[in-house]
Amino acid sequence: MIAFDTNVWVRYVTNDEPDQAKQALAVLAGAEEIFVAKTTLLELEWVLRAAYELSAAAIIRALRHILGLPNVQIEMPDQLEKAIDYYEKGLDFADALHLASSSEGVSFYTFDIAFIKRARSLKAPVKAL
Repeated sequence: MIAFDTNVWVRYVTNDEPDQAKQALAVLAGAEEIFVAKTTLLELEWVLRAAYELSAAAIIRALRHILGLPNVQIEMPDQLEKAIDYYEKGLDFADALHLASSSEGVSFYTFDIAFIKRARSLKAPVKAL
């Protein structure tokens, strides 16, 4: 099993450096299994949003594409799917991942009023501290 740094996934998704994107694709195609940590996808979302100014819809497509690759093993895939669903419904991806990573039945406390309002509209257990 291998793992990619976020910058390899950025090349794969954006193809902004075609030679590096080709290398990433070759390794991806030849690897038996590739492990992807939640933190890698968290950073990938940030880079695609902040540096590449991709829309949330484009980022969601990229994340779901990676999750669907046959030789990719995602850390906590159910949590990531839930986080992507929250993100698609308007939460920031980092907040969505924090919330989705919390155990079922756990109340999630924050000072972020905007997060609370968005999460409550999704019936997520987020409370003001």
